Amino acid sequence: MHNKKLRRAGVESKICEILKHHHIETCEDLLSLTPLEVMRLAGQSYYQSLQLLKSVSQACAPKIITAQQLWSQRRDLCFSTSLTELDRLLQGGLPRGTITEVTGPSGCGKSQMCMMLSVLATLPCSMGGLDSGVIYIDTESAFSAERLLEMAQSRFPDYFSVPERLLETAGRVHLFKELTCQEVLTRLERLEEDIISCGAGLVILDSVASVVRKEFDTSLSGNLTQRSNLLGRQAATLKYLAQEFRMPVVVTNQITTHLSERAASSSLSRRWNATEVPGGEAEGDSGYVTAALGNTWSHNVNTRLIVQYLDAQLRQVSHGAVAQPLLNQLEY
Repeated sequence: MHNKKLRRAGVESKICEILKHHHIETCEDLLSLTPLEVMRLAGQSYYQSLQLLKSVSQACAPKIITAQQLWSQRRDLCFSTSLTELDRLLQGGLPRGTITEVTGPSGCGKSQMCMMLSVLATLPCSMGGLDSGVIYIDTESAFSAERLLEMAQSRFPDYFSVPERLLETAGRVHLFKELTCQEVLTRLERLEEDIISCGAGLVILDSVASVVRKEFDTSLSGNLTQRSNLLGRQAATLKYLAQEFRMPVVVTNQITTHLSERAASSSLSRRWNATEVPGGEAEGDSGYVTAALGNTWSHNVNTRLIVQYLDAQLRQVSHGAVAQPLLNQLEY
């Protein structure tokens, strides 16, 4: 991955320090140089410069894995959501090494689900957790430490009856508030070292759509292309982190409404409720709701979960482009 730090690519510390003085810290920075430039900046011979560029290039290349190795790792490929029916449908839980998207209407509980997953990740492996830290990137100021601890105590009262365990869980969830597209991208590109230092086993981006939809008016010329390029860079970085550390990455998304041609031509408008149109066609074929950010983003997502209202207290979680009920209720 081009954003990998040179230290992580196996470059000697001494050379890393020399290059850092020239603002060369990532594989991309180094590989953008010619062998002659590397010679001058790193104080290396021509042969050493070639070898350095070759080794860094190899470190960035995707690692090869055989089907046999993948099969042998199958038991460690999922992170349990603790929801039996959802885990069953996902064949074990949230897949590691991939991006899982949680989408749904505002206020339906996407952030609550992310906080619950954060609690689960900090639990011991014997309880189905990851015994790890969590990187939580909040773009909507929706994260609540009080709610996180309430959920932990409510869901696992026996385990968290010891106050020290509650404090330990709170200390393992590392929150970053990023409120612009550039801040989010910069954070993601620097996240590799944070994951290592925090001992993180789960990365959450809540939400991917919030800042993008505020900053890019796609009705203006060129904005759609710029937005697609930004989302592509974010997705590439998240996929690299997921694969490099074999961890689940969870992002939340919003929904958008599309009118059918018949509805649009007759200038009909209607405010859809996610319960009425849970990701699929509505009665009369007037329109449908779907995850925001378009097809370009949807192709970057490996697993899509749809959270929707069942009633005022209960929620449903569905899997796939068209919502089908999987759970009678989702308790947070």
